[in-house]
Amino acid sequence: MKFNIKSDSIHDLSADIIILAVDDKNQIILKSKLPVASNAFLSNIINTNDLKSEVGASLVVHGDKTFKRVMLVRTGSLKLFNAEALIKITNIFSNVISKLNIKKVLLPIEQFFNEHISAHAGTEFIVRELINASYIINSLKTTKAPTVSIQTLLQYEGSVIKEVKLGLTHGSAVAEGANLTKDLGNLPPNICTPTYLATVAKDIAKQYGMKTKIFDKKQIEQLRMGSFLSVAKGSREAPKFITIEHSLGLKKQKPIVLVGKGITFDAGGISIKPSSDMDEMKYDMGGAASVLGVMKTIGALKLPINVVALIPSCENLPDGLALKPGDIVTSMSGQTIEVLNTDAEGRLILCDALTYAERYNPELVIDVATLTGACVIALGHHATAIFSNHDPLADELKAASNVSLDKAWHMPLWEEYQPQLNSNFADMANIGGRPAGSITAACFLARFAKKYHWAHLDIAGTAWKSGKDKGSTGRPVPMISQFLINRSELKK
Repeated sequence: MKFNIKSDSIHDLSADIIILAVDDKNQIILKSKLPVASNAFLSNIINTNDLKSEVGASLVVHGDKTFKRVMLVRTGSLKLFNAEALIKITNIFSNVISKLNIKKVLLPIEQFFNEHISAHAGTEFIVRELINASYIINSLKTTKAPTVSIQTLLQYEGSVIKEVKLGLTHGSAVAEGANLTKDLGNLPPNICTPTYLATVAKDIAKQYGMKTKIFDKKQIEQLRMGSFLSVAKGSREAPKFITIEHSLGLKKQKPIVLVGKGITFDAGGISIKPSSDMDEMKYDMGGAASVLGVMKTIGALKLPINVVALIPSCENLPDGLALKPGDIVTSMSGQTIEVLNTDAEGRLILCDALTYAERYNPELVIDVATLTGACVIALGHHATAIFSNHDPLADELKAASNVSLDKAWHMPLWEEYQPQLNSNFADMANIGGRPAGSITAACFLARFAKKYHWAHLDIAGTAWKSGKDKGSTGRPVPMISQFLINRSELKK
């Protein structure tokens, strides 16, 4: 998908198709900017009522001498038109366009702006959704899906052209970061291994001038990450602890540390999962994939902010050497953990990464993980769960989710839940029973994040889709990217 911003008048531009919005009163929103003949021609078509009244309805017609084809899309009342409706409409006309034999689209974007949607936000949402809708899964099929290269002319004649350009820049960067996250999630686990993730991290660092270090098993042992290594014991794939640093010379600025869970396949270990849908456990590295996607986005944007990414990565498989229920492991922090369920492994690798984060003296730490099935029961597949030991940080993330439309919800992290992790034999157990499973998982992690402001994002319900539309969603790259954009603005 290619984009160009054009400030010419609509009738001075040519394309294979133009997209025009129609309001709830059957009026073309930009009728004053269209040639008189085109207006009369299209008004006659609209008055036939072939264009349905619901928001998002579309109709493609052959145009006149000015436009070869015209796509009419229903926006309804502009006073009620919001960003969610804009994304819905963009997705609809993108799907229609993809089925037509066209190479150039003229999209006057001013028709979608109002008091609820700024030029910056509107452009960003349009660009993000067009790139998202054109995404093709990196399939290993021998017959590849056809790719269509479409050029989209974003036409705008207003005075805030700078905001439109910024929206295009942000939208493209966020979408491409999300696409990397999708690519990694959709790859099979025999390809997307810990070593593969390390290679991708090196590529991102090289492309955007970041610093990276990859720790192998021996080096991880030297760090005394006993909890992390206990999960890796059952696999023949070598574990990796991946670090990436994006600073742009801002070394005096305390870093924001992002920690991503990188279980590239999760069979559950000795506490093995049911075979049904186990193939989807290739998505258990969704946190790592999201963090890598965010690093790509901030690299493309050259955000003036100090960010460190930490990714503990391994597989969780059953084996003669694998971690067993009843084992007690010692974490990097020195705290001991009784493992009651080897399928609660994500927290076992994250806790050592959270301890490692202390050496950066971070401003704050955010971990991202497909951590608990209980989170799916609590919030379904619509919202990412936010847990935090610092309410203002949770509020910031929630605000970023609202702006980016990458929905999230603040969950409780009360001290009353902590006793569920009590153990007779170690400092804590790795599970707290069925009640409040996503909360007790966050409570476990909180024990390793006491020295800084910290938030935990449980993306088990939002990182991928099942069924006929199976595939990675690229979430929560938009939310975290927006959070970092907001933070970088505060530091100017």
